[in-house]
Amino acid sequence: MVKRQVVGAHYGLKDWIAQRGTAVYMAIYTVIFAFSALMLPELSYEAWSGMFSGGLFKFLSFLFFLSVFYHAWIGVRDIWMDYVKPTGVRLALHLVTLFLLVGYAGWAAQILWRL
Repeated sequence: MVKRQVVGAHYGLKDWIAQRGTAVYMAIYTVIFAFSALMLPELSYEAWSGMFSGGLFKFLSFLFFLSVFYHAWIGVRDIWMDYVKPTGVRLALHLVTLFLLVGYAGWAAQILWRL
């Protein structure tokens, strides 16, 4: 029987690739968003709301937020696993981080679909 190591970073290529993939998406979205914002005729609520009126831009924006939250989850989870040794404290920090990130995702969806 193989005993799992309770401390240390999550060993795996999947998380490394996921974090790099989310970073690439966030970079591309940032360029597209900046270009779109700079091309607005004026900086007003109506122009800003018009930019988000299309369902595709809302979806891409929500995907950006999900990428940010997943990227953060991988990074913060690895920090907790590397530096917090008591298992109970580490589990509590994981849960608090997870609940906050899921809550932020819900909040982002509410904001985007209210525009």
